[in-house]
Parts: sequence; C-alpha cells; structure tokens
Amino acid sequence: MIARFSGDRRNAQLISIPRDSWVDIPGYGKNKINASYAFGGPTLLIQTVEQLTQVRIDHYVAIDFDGIIQVTDDLGGVDVYVAETTSNGPYTFPAGVNRLNGDQARWYLGQRYGLPGGDFDRVRRQQQYLRSMFGKLFSSDTFTNPGRLDAALLAVTSAVSIDDSLGNGDLLALAYSMRNVTPENVDYFTAPVAGTGMEGPASVVYLDNVTADRMWAYLRTDSLSQNADEFERQQLPAQPR
Repeated sequence: MIARFSGDRRNAQLISIPRDSWVDIPGYGKNKINASYAFGGPTLLIQTVEQLTQVRIDHYVAIDFDGIIQVTDDLGGVDVYVAETTSNGPYTFPAGVNRLNGDQARWYLGQRYGLPGGDFDRVRRQQQYLRSMFGKLFSSDTFTNPGRLDAALLAVTSAVSIDDSLGNGDLLALAYSMRNVTPENVDYFTAPVAGTGMEGPASVVYLDNVTADRMWAYLRTDSLSQNADEFERQQLPAQPR
C-alpha cells in the first residue's frame, strides 16, 4: 500500500497495489511486484514503486502477521463487516459484524482462496480492517489526546518495522499532525487494473497504466482527494446498528 497524507493534514489516501501486478523491477525486468521484496528487500520494493508511480516514497513501514495479532489485541479487538459467511483455518466468520481478536484477524486478513474475488477480496478486507482500526482510534479521541496517542503508537511501533529516518519522536509528531483527519476524510483505492492473465506458469495482474498514470499524477500533486470520484474507491456495505 501507498499511504499519502495531504500537505494540509486534512486528507489521506491509501492505495493498494495488487501483489501480483506485472511491473518492471529495476535490474530484474518484468515480474510480479511482490518479487521486488524477495529480490532486494525494502530498498528494491521502494525503487520499484517509485519507478511505477513516479511518486517519492519518504518512509517505509512493514508489518507481519505476528504484528497484526499484537496490534489487534492491544486495541481490544477490531470490528469488521463480513458480507458472506466464510471460513479460513480454525475460524468461521459469519455474515455481519465480527469483532476479531488478534489470531482471528490474522486468518481473516490472510485468506485468499475461497473468496469470490481472490486476492482482490483480500485487498478489500485489508482496507476495511484499516478503516475499522482507524475508526476505533478516532472514536476514542486517541489522536487528540497526547497520552493515548503515545500509548497507541507504542503498541504499533513495537509490532512494525520502520525505516531508520523515522524515529519515535518523528512518528509521534506526524501522527499528532493528523489529528484533524477524520475517518470520512481517508479514501481507500486500488491501483486501476486492466485484467488478469498468465506470464509463463504465473498468474498475474495487468495494471491499467493509462488510468493509473492519472491517479499517480494526482497523488504527486496532492490532489487525489479532490479528484477521487474519477476512480473506484472501496465502498463498504452498510453495517447494521
């Protein structure tokens, strides 16, 4: 995902790039975008994303499933809305609102097979989870209460890997600067897709480069939020009350 915070700190966008996207990887030619991490770790992944989007990546954050478990449990669970009953691993997620603990979140977010849209549905689940997590943080006034914000960031930073140029103090200042961003002002996108196909034995995703180039241009000029309606955004089903 690319996360972008607007210069006035009132809007944010998260754009998912499907892991099977067929792209140019510097020094390696065409391959799936997730192969860049396998070939050269965060450095090559960043170079690949910057080459694809012409968007400068300032910082890098990585979280694995152990981190997902920890963050979810530290937050006291995260609510997600499941459109249709599905099962993965030891858990069944019934249709409707589910409060996930850490281990449940790990299986829910990791599911790829058995979903109608495959990896695209997994992308939607990940975005929905983040939306729900942010909503919980905002509803508890975490971003306006320095003490709560510090505690929340401690929980998050202990579960993620962050680039060396972003210290804890910098992260706290960045998070506090986002205190006026409400969940309604965070838009979630997926990089425009032209279709799927095969490259040798591998199933891949082809990006719609014409539409994507327009999205990246808006991102570079800090204007994607003003032009969001040009692109498909994740729309969550209404949750029953």
